[in-house]
Amino acid sequence: MNFIDTSYTKIEENTMWQNLPSHIDPVIISIGSFSIHYYGLMYIVAISLSYFLTHYRIKHENLSYNKEDIESLYVWGVIGMLLGARLGYVLFYDFTYFMTHPLQILLPFKFEGGFTFTGFRGMSYHGGALGAALSAYLYIRRHKFDFFELADLVTPTLAIGYTFGRIGNFINGELYGRVTDSAIGMYFPRDGSKSLRHPSQLYEAFFEGIVLFTILWLIKKNKHFKYMMLPLYFIGYGFFRFFIEFFREPDAHLGFIAGPFSMGQILCILMMIGGLLFALIIKKFYKKS
Repeated sequence: MNFIDTSYTKIEENTMWQNLPSHIDPVIISIGSFSIHYYGLMYIVAISLSYFLTHYRIKHENLSYNKEDIESLYVWGVIGMLLGARLGYVLFYDFTYFMTHPLQILLPFKFEGGFTFTGFRGMSYHGGALGAALSAYLYIRRHKFDFFELADLVTPTLAIGYTFGRIGNFINGELYGRVTDSAIGMYFPRDGSKSLRHPSQLYEAFFEGIVLFTILWLIKKNKHFKYMMLPLYFIGYGFFRFFIEFFREPDAHLGFIAGPFSMGQILCILMMIGGLLFALIIKKFYKKS
């Protein structure tokens, strides 16, 4: 007969899980007003991992690209991603505010009532993806590389980097999920309602990052998917993000855009449609050539 009462231990474990975000400090180090956050570190880790995985492919698959070509491609891609992410947020999520505060689009300062450092308030994944793709295209066209061949090389490495971006959101306690009474729910310090919420950042890190990366990595050399990595990434990301958005809290200033759908879901639908059209164009183009 077991006389050990495990109920207290179970309650204690649940409490630890539910309050985990409150025990995570998003700041690595602070010196005066200057701080280094885990979120910024996650971006560095994500880009570095993608870069090294691309070099791993070049080396082990005997591809004819040199280090300088890939470094320049990533520099262009990162610049395009950051600009696209910022402008995407301005256009898709808070256009009215930034039209009355245009300097804050590209400057992390507020000038009303004195000079205040605000940081960049908002980045859009969809804008970042478009910006990175466009800047990479311009670089590739300038150097006369094959766009689809390079896209096949780099795209499978991008998804795993996204995992770290969402972990950064989780550490920041932002972009949390909708209210839930499930045991998986957590309390986020930034949530004024003090309700249990889905840790949707972790759902996204797993499905849009790890799962999508695994799928693309396994099929990357399959001849049936030649030149299809980029459209498959758009379709796969849009698919996973669309369904996870049902667990994610919509942006407070936007709410639901069309019936039960958030802005993120509308953009994901457009992303999947764009990916499908892109795949059809590629198939038609290479069938003729």
